[in-house]
This record gives sequence, structure tokens and C-alpha cells, in this order.
Amino acid sequence: MGNRAEHRGLHGREPSWWTLVLLALILLVGAARAQAQPFSSVSVQVRGVEGAALENVEAALELPPGLVRDGRVNELWLRRFERGIPQRVRVALEPFGYYEPQIEVERIAQDRQRLQLRVDIEPGEPVRLRGRRLRLEGEAHRRLHERLAQYPLAPGDILRHDLHEKGKAELRSLAVDLGYLDADFSVAVIRVHRAEHRADLELVLDPGPRYSFGEVRMEGASRYPERFLRRHLAFRQGEVFSFERLGLTQQNFFDSDRFSGVMVTPLLEEAEDYQVPIHIRLEPSAPRRLRPGVGYGTDMGARFSLTYQDVNVADLGHELGLSALLAERQQQARVHYILPGYRNVETLTALRGGYQQEDLRTYETRYYFAEAEYILGLGKNRIAAAYLRLQQEESTIGGAELSTRLVIPGARFSQMRFNDPVRPTRGYHFQAEVRGTDPVLGSEISLLQLLGNVNFLIPLPMNSFLQLRGQGATTRQSDALEEIPASLRFFTGGDRSVRGYAYQTLGPKDAEGRVIGGKHLLVGSVELEKRFSGNWALAAFYDLGNSFDSFSDFRLERAAGGGVRYYTPVGPIKVDLARQLEVPDPAFRLHIGIGLGW
Repeated sequence: MGNRAEHRGLHGREPSWWTLVLLALILLVGAARAQAQPFSSVSVQVRGVEGAALENVEAALELPPGLVRDGRVNELWLRRFERGIPQRVRVALEPFGYYEPQIEVERIAQDRQRLQLRVDIEPGEPVRLRGRRLRLEGEAHRRLHERLAQYPLAPGDILRHDLHEKGKAELRSLAVDLGYLDADFSVAVIRVHRAEHRADLELVLDPGPRYSFGEVRMEGASRYPERFLRRHLAFRQGEVFSFERLGLTQQNFFDSDRFSGVMVTPLLEEAEDYQVPIHIRLEPSAPRRLRPGVGYGTDMGARFSLTYQDVNVADLGHELGLSALLAERQQQARVHYILPGYRNVETLTALRGGYQQEDLRTYETRYYFAEAEYILGLGKNRIAAAYLRLQQEESTIGGAELSTRLVIPGARFSQMRFNDPVRPTRGYHFQAEVRGTDPVLGSEISLLQLLGNVNFLIPLPMNSFLQLRGQGATTRQSDALEEIPASLRFFTGGDRSVRGYAYQTLGPKDAEGRVIGGKHLLVGSVELEKRFSGNWALAAFYDLGNSFDSFSDFRLERAAGGGVRYYTPVGPIKVDLARQLEVPDPAFRLHIGIGLGW
């Protein structure tokens, strides 16, 4: 009787089957809770590789979305991701020549909330290129052979698939640029011998036929003459097809300031006899515009300008412009009329006339002028020009008053190449000019002048740039300097010459110490600029220069300083503080200006 009581429940009854099931469920839940990970975050650390290989592995091991939900790690998904890590790493390393890496994955609990998966990689011996066979089918341009010889993988190199794809892309891109629009690889094979850690590569490019430009179809600008529109084309029918030429054509239309929309489309599907028709859709902007402007620069002070333009006079594509400028130290009124040439977009004839007055510390001058100039575009941003200028000038220099009639013929040559017109990172600009006059032409003086200037922008590491600037001029004259008007004498100093000195205040002086200008000019500048994210930059500079009358006896004034730049859509706003050097009583001067200065 006592034995039967020992096997009964708490109340003397035996436990029922559902009670046992409930107890089992409680035990299972408790065990699951005991095994559940309390982690709220997971991170992956990769060790053993670096550089591009590390970046590729880290990208391959990006945690899948949903691994962490409601602040808890999904253990099932974590284990599935963890099991796949070795295969993901192997695939990520193959493009870098590592086909047999050793991978170990370890869980590291950084604390009760954070879990780290540490992935240790032993890349192993890389696969290297044993041999390569590179070939071009048929007749191909010389530059394709040169590019093929520069293929980035050579025998003995680690098999880098990224370099292989880069080499292929550059080769095909060059072929397309040269007009081989159907260029493709007939063979592109890499044979990997894992056991030997060697690979063989075979690459054959079939350029196919070379295409040329076909007929050009324009629409949307019916008020402009067809001949005027075609001067903007950077190619001619029958020339080798080039996407670069299409881009330059589009830029020519935009630079003309006559079109708000330009779409240049090659009709590849309509090509016949390997000639590609070109469709150009134009959206003209308003031909007449009135533009006011305000600004400030330490050279000229506060200024207000007003410009009127008609860029399609009588529907001929001619341009008429009227402008007025009121500044503290300069006033001018000008008119110009431009007749486009049809050799190219840079060729034109310009007729100009107007009045200008300057009231500076060193001189006062007022003159009327009329000028005709023929500008010839030579291609590759080279321009040659010849001009004839008539000028009547009234000058006051060093207390002496001059009235001079001038007939000045001259010629200019310039070339400019910058990779961006507003915020360039490399490039150069130089210009040379010769001008002169003589009583035989109707002038009251006789002289010959040579002028030149040059600018270089050189990129440096760490988003820094070096700007070198130089300017020079010389005069050969028959008359005394006192007979030469202010516009043909040389002065320097100011925002774009020797900073630290006021505008046009450097030059030879008379007996009373007044600057009267010189026959010759030398100016140089070295500027280091450091650009930061956004539109800001800092600069440090060293300037020197002066005007003088003799190359055997002259002094170059010097100044140095620093400034800040803020880049805008119309160029940088510059604020510089310069200090004079090697003078008894050096002074500081603030310079404010807008634009690149070339």
C-alpha cells in the first residue's frame, strides 16, 4: 500500500499524458533560450589580404539584409552566411590570381551584444601568366598595334583579371574612337593550370571595317543660315568617324551662346557603305538679350556694366554688341559687329569701336578708337589674328599732357588648352603679339613693340596645383618716351601682376618721384593652390616684376602672400593678402578679384 502511494502525484494521483507533454515543451523552450544568441549586431573582419583584393573580399562578405531584425541576430541566417564565407572568398580572390586560398572563420564575441566573424586568409601561391598571344586581325591602325603592345599583363605577372578586363576595354575603346565601330574580340581566352600555378592567355581583336561621317541633318534652327550652322561642325563628311568629334561639335554649338539645347546623334542603324549619318537637333535661345552686371575688384573698384547683344542680326548669324562700363577708375562705352567666317567656328572678322577713360594714381588717359580684326582659327585651340587700330588719345602722365593720333597695325598668336574652362586641373595658355606704328601710316609717333605672356597649371599630389605665370614686353622707338601715350607705355602692379602693389603703380619715375611708365616689362609669379572638398581652396604665392627703360639697369619688385579661393560657375572668387618684400617700409595690400586670369 505504501509503494502505490510513492508512485502517485502530488495529490495522490498519477501524472496524466498531457502534463508530461507540457513539461517537455517547457524544457525545450528553456533549452532553446539557453542556446539562442543574445547578439544584436554582427561585423566581419578580414585579415591576410590588402588593397584591391581586400576591397573585393569585403564587398563579397557584405552582410545580407534581414540578418539582424528587431535588434536580434537571426541565428539560422547567420549560420548559413557563415558556411558560405569560404566559397565567397575564393571567388573574390580569383580575379587577383589566387585560386587556392586557405580560409578560416572564427566567431569572436566582443561583448554580450556584439559578434564579430573573423576571416583569416592565407592567399597561397598566385597563378602567374606563362605565355600570351595577342593579335589583331586584318589591317588595323598603327595606334591599335601600339596599344596592344602596352597590354597590362606580361609573362611572369600575377594573373590579374581586373587588369585583363581593363586592357580589353581600353583596346576596344580606342578601336571605336578610330572609327572601327564593329570592333570585337574573336578570341578572348585564359587557360588556368591550377596545379602548376600558371596560365596562358590568348586575345584576338577583329577591328572590322572603318566607318566615316555621312550626311548631316539639322533641324530646329531655321532662322540661322545653313552655312552658318555648319561652321560649328568639328568634322566633314567622309572623314573617319569619331565620337570625340561629335562631342566637340556639340560643345561648339553651346559655346556660341545661341542655343539652349543641342543633341548630336549618330544614326548607326542607318549607316550605308560604312558612312554614319549625323542628326543634330537644336533649340535656339533668344537672339536678343540685355545683361546688367555688378562687381568689385581692387584694381578698378566697384563697377556696373550693361551689355546688349543681338546674335542673329537680320537672320544672318552676325552679332551686334553694345556695352557700357562704369567703374571707380575706368569708364568705357563700346560697340562691336562680328561677321562669322566659314573655315571653322573660331574664324571671324570683328569690327570694334568706342571710348575709354582711366583715372589712376599714375596717369589719366582718354581715347576714342576704331578697330578691324581678322581672326583665323588654326585648330587645336590655336588662333592667329591681324588687326588695324585707329586711336586718338589724350594722356596726362607725371603732370605732362599729350595728345596723340595713332594708326596701329598688329598681329597676335595664341594657344590655350585647359581641361575645364571654370575649374581646370591642368593646362596652359600663351600669347605673342607684335604691334607698331609710324608717321608713314598717319601716326604722330614711331615705335615697334613685342609682347608675350604665358600661364601653366600643373597638377601636384594631394589635390594641389602649381600655377606659373610670366609676362614680358619690349619697345623699340624713334621718339622720346615723353611722346608715347599712356596706352603704349608699360606699368605693372595689381591683382593680376605684382600683388602687394596698387594697380599700375610700378615703373620708372621722373625727377619728382612720379611713376611715368617704361619701355620694357617683366613680370613673373609662382602660386601653389590646395583645393578642398566642395568649392574652397587656399593659395600661397610669390610675385615679382616691374617696368623699366634699360635691360642693363632695372629692379624687379617682389611680394608674397596667401589667399582663399571660392569656385563659382563663372570662375573663382579670389581674396589675397600680399606683403611687399625687400623694401625699407613694406606694406600689406588686400586684393579681390573674380576669374582665372588668363
